[in-house]
Amino acid sequence: MAKRWTPDRFVTRRRVRVVACAAIVALSSMLSFGIAARKAVALTVNGETRTVQTYAMSVDRLLEQQGVDVKTHDFVDSSSGDMLTNHAVVTVRSAYQTTINIDGTEVPFWTVATSAEQLLGFFEQNEHAAAKVTVDIKNVYNQLTGGMVINRSGPVTVIADGKSSVAPDGKLPAASILDSKGIVLGKKDRVSIETDGGATVLRVKRVTESQTTKTVATAHGTQTVVDESLAPGATVIRQEGRDGEDRQTYNTTFVDGVAESSTLIKSETVSVPLDTIVAVGPAETSSSPSDEDSSSQSSSPSQSESPSSSSSSATPSATSSSASPSATPSKTASSSTATSTPAPTRTPSKTATSTPSKSQSSSSSGSSSGSSGSSSGRLWHPTVAQAQTYAAGAAAQRGWTGSQWTDLVWIWNKESGWSWSADNPSSDAYGIPQALPGSKMGSGWQDDGAVQIDWGLGYIASRYGSPSQAKVWWLKYKWY
Repeated sequence: MAKRWTPDRFVTRRRVRVVACAAIVALSSMLSFGIAARKAVALTVNGETRTVQTYAMSVDRLLEQQGVDVKTHDFVDSSSGDMLTNHAVVTVRSAYQTTINIDGTEVPFWTVATSAEQLLGFFEQNEHAAAKVTVDIKNVYNQLTGGMVINRSGPVTVIADGKSSVAPDGKLPAASILDSKGIVLGKKDRVSIETDGGATVLRVKRVTESQTTKTVATAHGTQTVVDESLAPGATVIRQEGRDGEDRQTYNTTFVDGVAESSTLIKSETVSVPLDTIVAVGPAETSSSPSDEDSSSQSSSPSQSESPSSSSSSATPSATSSSASPSATPSKTASSSTATSTPAPTRTPSKTATSTPSKSQSSSSSGSSSGSSGSSSGRLWHPTVAQAQTYAAGAAAQRGWTGSQWTDLVWIWNKESGWSWSADNPSSDAYGIPQALPGSKMGSGWQDDGAVQIDWGLGYIASRYGSPSQAKVWWLKYKWY
């Protein structure tokens, strides 16, 4: 028998239908979202490409899921930006540290180059002075056997021990090329790669150390004694002085037979200096009437009250004092001058403007370039030319050449004039890229141009994508 229709039964059935429809809609939405969220992504890690299926929404999440460890200087590029889309292409290139030489200054440089030729090519793309840049390979036994080839496109000229030869296969690591030439390296020998007239040159510099000695003269002094047997004012040399000698032993480093640096390890006295002894007669005790008159005149109130007379009388007094045999005014003056001279400081001035003149930048940089070897920085207090040469290679690694490089130069000219010490007093923005605050650039941010440039390039890449886009923003807002 059919159930009798009632209003309550109608309401119940209606609620069941509504709940069922909602469940079907929710399930359909979840299936649609799942299908849409699943992405096929081409992931390339150091030249090896594979297609992965992922639900990750961001590049960072994808790399985490795939177990790709990305370090500070590694390059990560995505065709869809930070957020993943279907069929996106994500490329990861691991960086390693080599050493380049810019105008005689050795600079550690992080690179993703697969050959020495490519690394030098990065500098050639943006910097006409790239001929001044060489790649130095240190600790040869550990690093030359690595996978970095020298010249993928052709032969390599090998220069060692005063001889030059050509290795036809440049697609080999430096160690293999040297082995083929029968060149055996010492543990301290140096190897560099450079370009010369379009040719790639692998140069070996022999480094030896040995002890050298030299004799250094030790200046003698002068002693003055009073001899009562002499007439007042008379002087007699009782002993002629003679310089002494010290023998100094150095540990000297020779590069291809030429002394490069020396460190003092021992100093011994060969002969002691012999002072000059000068005998002088006793001072005069009597004075003539004319002297007394002169003395009374010089002490008269009218002359002492005159500023000009006081000033003029002080000069002869100093002169007569210096003429005394027992006085040593020159040494005293020299000592007081050295004491009053403030010690130089390498701390950047907080009063510097954010766009210092190039002459100021060159002056401050040049004063410290000689001590760069003793500092811990990678590019310590660089000149404008050194900073731009370093940045040229680093920017080219990111593909920023041509107009992109021109725009980068333009931005940092506006921001800092490429001065490592540019400090904006109104905002505390600091350094070549004018980071705010400067400390966000990391260890060495106050003095190391490489730290500043590396951070600045990364900032532009993550915020704007390229220097040209950053310049568009700068022109609109006068900052970036």
